[in-house]
Amino acid sequence: MRPNKLRELLNEGKPSVGTHVLTPWPGMIEVVGHSKVFDYIEYVGEYSPFSLELMDNMGRALDLFPNMSSMTKVEEQTRGFIAQHAIDSGIQNVLFTDIRTAEDARECVRLVRSETPEAGGVHGACMRRAVGYVLESGRPSWVQAMNDVVVALMIEKKPAMENLDEILAVEGVDMVQFGPNDYSVSVGKPGGGRDPEVQDAQKRMIEMALERGVQPRIELGSLEQAQPWRDLGVTHFCVGWDIGTVFGYCKREGALMEEMGLKSAQDSGEIGYAAARQ
Repeated sequence: MRPNKLRELLNEGKPSVGTHVLTPWPGMIEVVGHSKVFDYIEYVGEYSPFSLELMDNMGRALDLFPNMSSMTKVEEQTRGFIAQHAIDSGIQNVLFTDIRTAEDARECVRLVRSETPEAGGVHGACMRRAVGYVLESGRPSWVQAMNDVVVALMIEKKPAMENLDEILAVEGVDMVQFGPNDYSVSVGKPGGGRDPEVQDAQKRMIEMALERGVQPRIELGSLEQAQPWRDLGVTHFCVGWDIGTVFGYCKREGALMEEMGLKSAQDSGEIGYAAARQ
């Protein structure tokens, strides 16, 4: 079983920085890995199409970078099936969405832990790629790897904030992240992610998590936005989205087109191949 960089950083009390990937192409994992910048990649499976074969290929790409860990974001309805297949493909950690109660949190922990008397999980031994198919299935090294899976929870619903103290007390919960967009919907303020009530809830979550020894994580478009959160004691960030990077590039180039007196093909159809190359 390969080392879990994110687990190591958490155990050592060190900060971590990851980045998001939505593109369902293992080559993007390699591009990020070759940069040697991030501690882990979060494959945002909740928002991206994928197959079981794709997850295996992502696991193979991740194996090229032993000093970089991985995480996947798993939606509510099929969380057990997806989380276990992702882990067994080699995606080592899981961010679970739509948590509302402490029982939801306990279920998430059970899903990733092995079914030993000590761990009390429901993840059974398997013949999948993360264990070499036939090499480490059900062995102590696999049990330890399941114990090392970082369990992160989205706190993004009104009931989750109401039950936050009980959720944070669940053994095995390592990280929590606030979801301002979903939370704003759940309190009747759609689109109000920046509303003072929503932002106050996020700060309360951070303060409560730190008091109870659970690490809060913040998503950012850029680390230039990190300092206010660092001042609150946050040391774990996931920064940038591959699709956001592409969109931002397109918008910047569009602004240059306007500045140079060019028009985009989307606006007028006037820029041909020759003009675009100049």
